[in-house]
Amino acid sequence: MLKPEVTAFGDGHYRCVIYGFGPYIVDYEEQALLACIVHNWCPRCLVFCNNLDDDNALHRCCDHAEALIENFPLDRLWHEYGIVGELVLFTNDFPRANIYELIAPDLLHQIIKGTFKDHLVEWVEKYLCQEHGDAPASEILDDIDRRIAIVLPFPGLRRFPQGRHFKQWTGDDSKALMKVYLPAIEGHLPQEVISTFRAFLEFCYTVQRNVLMAKDLDYLNEVLTCFHQHREFFKTTGMVTTFSLPRQHSMKHYKQLIQLFGAPNGLCSLITESKHVKAVKKPYRCTSKYRALGQMLIINQQLDKLAASRIDFKSWGMLEGTCLSMVVETLTQERPAEGNHQANEDDPHQQLSASIDDVQDDYTLARTVVALADELNIPNLPELVRQFLCGQLYPDAHDPTTISHLECPGYHGNISIYNSASSTFYAPSDLSGVGGMRCEYIRATPAWRQDGPQYDCVFIITDPELEGMRGMDVACVLCFFVFKTQGKQYPCAVVRWFDRIGDMPDETTGMWMVRPSFIWGQQPNFAVIHMDAIFCATHLIPIFGRELVPPEIKPYHCYDIYRGFYVNKYANHHAFEVAF
Repeated sequence: MLKPEVTAFGDGHYRCVIYGFGPYIVDYEEQALLACIVHNWCPRCLVFCNNLDDDNALHRCCDHAEALIENFPLDRLWHEYGIVGELVLFTNDFPRANIYELIAPDLLHQIIKGTFKDHLVEWVEKYLCQEHGDAPASEILDDIDRRIAIVLPFPGLRRFPQGRHFKQWTGDDSKALMKVYLPAIEGHLPQEVISTFRAFLEFCYTVQRNVLMAKDLDYLNEVLTCFHQHREFFKTTGMVTTFSLPRQHSMKHYKQLIQLFGAPNGLCSLITESKHVKAVKKPYRCTSKYRALGQMLIINQQLDKLAASRIDFKSWGMLEGTCLSMVVETLTQERPAEGNHQANEDDPHQQLSASIDDVQDDYTLARTVVALADELNIPNLPELVRQFLCGQLYPDAHDPTTISHLECPGYHGNISIYNSASSTFYAPSDLSGVGGMRCEYIRATPAWRQDGPQYDCVFIITDPELEGMRGMDVACVLCFFVFKTQGKQYPCAVVRWFDRIGDMPDETTGMWMVRPSFIWGQQPNFAVIHMDAIFCATHLIPIFGRELVPPEIKPYHCYDIYRGFYVNKYANHHAFEVAF
């Protein structure tokens, strides 16, 4: 850490590099241990433990800490500075290693599990019990559970059939519940509480972005100020006596930490915990539970050897294909006359699998447009298909409905119906993607996993020049189908439109609101669109209001029962960036 080393960089140049310690990501208990401070004190600044809201505190410094330890007794260090004087920092003998500066933000334990689960959710339950009494509060909490349970399915969104009742809350439980909790409590709690959760979610999702500009950091301070302002409701109602909570206090340091270490982009201690599951928990389950340590070490050694063998076998081409594919290839080579099958140009299934990559054939059915109209109960579906064709064949026409039937008679042949499609789009804040790309499935099926139908909603680009929701509309996909006419293939979707409620997001929740669209009074507004117009899936949550949810309601009933929906921008990170 003192002698430079010549290192090759990705640009092909060699540079002298001096290595040092980087940011240290751990939960608060480990932060206090690493910084040798007393519990409930801040590991980064000298703010007093009983007044963590003070904005004028100085940052901790190793030289200052050493000077205090040399000149003050241990009890004064403990009570006035929060320093454990008997301990020595593990970075004490390393150059350029200030542990107070290396403490990095931990989104999982500080924000998601700490502030959300341990503080806000608990305060809500205490407030309901104090305001309404135990029995009515229990009824409201049960209704919140039913609201969470009937949330519509969405790719990557965990379902909670029993509501928020868990034997043990994990980090994944808290992260998933955050995405649906705000609409579930709206209507049962005062506006100040809803605004508190909204400001907290805005802060949480903003710090998880892939790139943060100066305006984003200013917005971070703005939503943090709103959070501190609205959370005062819990103090005035007696739910909490002080906000001197180290995990909430750490939110004040996030702007500076982002400037020092860059955008967190979801990086937190969940990564190390996942390694703990792989290296400790799973091997332990394979042991006899008696003197398990030695067995776990052997299991991990064997797994490492198997992984190395797999890499070696793959490099030699020994893992290409399967035993069945090898037999089929051998038989095909022996009998070329029987295996040589020419593709039929009139077969829609072969043409589809060869040219359309974004349609997933869960199952395909060759039908007619009239038969599909009867199944979906859309009598004017043939006319909608004709209007779609008019828009494709005559793109310069302002109104496809004005084109006569002689110029565009429509389509009356067979179609291939599909139950799902995949959408690939740019999502830089999604760590699971490659190069910022994300692939997700959009389902439109009358039966899904023996739990009723599933018809996902999507964002449809209607004005590419506008950003966010102002340039997109929301629609529910009822069916995917493909047909071929005049030598060209058209992948389509039958959708039902939603209308935006207002020109701005809801002021309290920060989410756009939509409602089912109708024409001529009571007729639902259906359309046939090209699949290229679909941007990605979106998640809708009903606007429950103050009404209680009947126990017999299922998720697929929501489209028919409720007349207003929130566009859930907290469903995932890229939805937060898109639906602003």
